Amino acid sequence: MTPEALAHARRRAELLATMQSGKASSGAPLGLGKRSSNLFRDRHEGAKRRLDLSAFCHVLDIDTAGGWVDVEGLTSYEELVAQTLRRGLMPAVVPQLKTITVGGAAAGVGIEATAHQHGLVHDTLLELDVLLPGGEVLHCTPDNEHRDLFFGFPNSYGTLGYALRLRLRTLPVKPYVKVEHLQFNAPGAFFINLAAHCQGHADFVDGVVFGPQQQVINRACFVDAAPWLSDYRFEHIYYRSLLDKPVDYLTVQDYIWRWDTDWFWCSKNLYAQHPLVRRLLGRARLNSRFYTRVMRWNARWGLTRRLARWRGRFTESVVQDVDIPMAAAPDFLAFLLREIGILPIWICPVRGPAPNARFTLFPLAPDSLYVNFGFWDVVETAHACEPGHFNRLVEREVMRLGGIKSLYSDSYFTPQEFAQAYGLSHYQALKARYDPSGRMLGLYEKCVLRA
Repeated sequence: MTPEALAHARRRAELLATMQSGKASSGAPLGLGKRSSNLFRDRHEGAKRRLDLSAFCHVLDIDTAGGWVDVEGLTSYEELVAQTLRRGLMPAVVPQLKTITVGGAAAGVGIEATAHQHGLVHDTLLELDVLLPGGEVLHCTPDNEHRDLFFGFPNSYGTLGYALRLRLRTLPVKPYVKVEHLQFNAPGAFFINLAAHCQGHADFVDGVVFGPQQQVINRACFVDAAPWLSDYRFEHIYYRSLLDKPVDYLTVQDYIWRWDTDWFWCSKNLYAQHPLVRRLLGRARLNSRFYTRVMRWNARWGLTRRLARWRGRFTESVVQDVDIPMAAAPDFLAFLLREIGILPIWICPVRGPAPNARFTLFPLAPDSLYVNFGFWDVVETAHACEPGHFNRLVEREVMRLGGIKSLYSDSYFTPQEFAQAYGLSHYQALKARYDPSGRMLGLYEKCVLRA
């Protein structure tokens, strides 16, 4: 065994011994003891038996010829990308924010601009070792005795177990990325061209809707050389460049993290796009890690909500990512512009899984093209609405159009709607096999009831 594998085995043995000794100490449900989180929903948590997996944060092996990387579940993508780039590789799908962990992206849903070819993060999984709530570790592959857990783990959000080790596919990279920004003034043409570029040879495809008559497709490819390089880590703001530069060049690392500096565009809510504030904050604070801390502080104290009420306004946070079949994408965009009004909107095409790789709790149609819509802001009204009014509108429209919603943020589904959308009959079978004593919360309790 390699030194890394031996160290991983030692950490695993120590963890299992700790779990065994603490089994009878509390009847509270098991929860992950984690200092940070990329979940965007307030929780009303009761007592939990916290499990510390923070030691599982190492890259274990990189196989350049085989095209895979072995990594522990609490490793951040920032660390994973740094190590794979040194070997001329990147994970096949890298979620947009540096602090997202590999296990979190597998248990939730991770996406980025390679998704038009490679699907979601869990579509790039080759195998994983899952820690069950009873203290057993299972090796799961697409074709072994635990294939049901392999295909049921994505979108389970820590209600079936935790990934201690994952093997993910990688891609070879070149030093630079050339980005073409293609502008459109009509949603119909925008989505037609988006689908066409997904059939081409682009390494990356995503887009932004700035308004009903202003959309941009970002088509990017790896290149060996660059005539110039842009830098969006401090003074310059990436999303504004989409309207100003028909062509751009970035290092591969800067391209991978192009959205992190300004949290896409949400840094505007902290006034961090103002040149003076930007300089006062400094380069070290212009990142998703800092913005998340501020967001959690605001959620705890309700400062922006209080200011809105002082102005006579009512607010609702609408922070959502949804996947809509390509054919229905123009209808969903029209709905967003008409009923929600949040702009800009991130657009990322997603390839559905292979026919033999249906993921139980996130059932996209095989080999079909979807469009991920990411919209993250606060909707203000002059009158009070029922709690979750705008989020409920989104959920109903997603279901009407045959799409599916990610569960990292506020959800308001009824139990019947949730069961229909996320295959709860299959989930209950997984729960009965892998958590028969109910040591972890259920998916509906955790993601909708915020337990």
